[in-house]
Amino acid sequence: MKRRNFIQKASLSTFGVVASASVVACNTDKEKNNVSSIVNSTSVEPIVIATWNVPNATAKAWEVLQNNGSSLDAVEQGCMIEEADVKNSSVGKGGAPDRDGNVTLDACIMDKDGNYGAVMCVQNITHVISLARKVMEETPHVILAGKGAENFGYDLGFKKENLLTESSKKAWEKWKETSDYKPVINIENHDTIGMLAIDHNGDISGACTTSGLSYKMAGRVGDSPIIGSGLFIDNEVGGATATGMGEEVLKTVGSFLIVELMRQGKTPQEACEEAVRRVVKKSGDRYKDFQVGFIALNKKGETGAYCIHEFFNYNVYKLGENKNYESLFYNQI
Repeated sequence: MKRRNFIQKASLSTFGVVASASVVACNTDKEKNNVSSIVNSTSVEPIVIATWNVPNATAKAWEVLQNNGSSLDAVEQGCMIEEADVKNSSVGKGGAPDRDGNVTLDACIMDKDGNYGAVMCVQNITHVISLARKVMEETPHVILAGKGAENFGYDLGFKKENLLTESSKKAWEKWKETSDYKPVINIENHDTIGMLAIDHNGDISGACTTSGLSYKMAGRVGDSPIIGSGLFIDNEVGGATATGMGEEVLKTVGSFLIVELMRQGKTPQEACEEAVRRVVKKSGDRYKDFQVGFIALNKKGETGAYCIHEFFNYNVYKLGENKNYESLFYNQI
């Protein structure tokens, strides 16, 4: 190669590197500016947001925050209220069993530092959200499953108890008459409690707990205990959690997607709407037969919620308000 041609090509190559570096720098600066606009907001008051109409759960979380507790303590104790409520057939004790008549629970929790703990397919322990926190804080792992998770709980002093209540058992026995498995789109089959909170320090944490879809196959795990799908927290930006048909949320890593969209400058509402559109687009016409809903919270204390079909609602507890809201929905025909 002639020296002149070599110099020209080298110069062009160098220019390309410089140009690429400039583009990367611009993109990085843009992302930093978006995050900065979220973080450098005025002082944010504590807030709790949860999927579904769970005023007792959000009230408990709010009580923790008002006693200067952390957002992590708040979401854990808030979720525990629903886990202990035997009238709630989708979370904790009294949850709907799988096809074999066993109640198996999934849960995850995530703190302000990005630490995460989860358990799945756990039987005989009611407060799996607390067990998930123990996985996060007291093991080198992030997920424990089945008997391993259950035995870990017993070692820590968790109480062993039968999670199948008489009413859940009767409902299961009636279901066995036809064994017709359909993910019915209604408020009763929502299957998850997801909760997000900001504390007095401005830190965000989140939690998610469920007994899974009613009469699922034994061993089935949905999105709820999976980081990025059922729950995701980034303390620089915000958090999101999901409910509904977990298989569809998993395919789009929905909660992570929402947080990243907020990082890029979208509001929590805009981010939730885009996440639902992704689910709908990926599923084709199947979206008509299942429900997915998201809630989100950013560092400014702004909230958002969106779902595919009607009947999804969420609860917000902040200063002077503990209120349930009907979510906007995609299939508004």
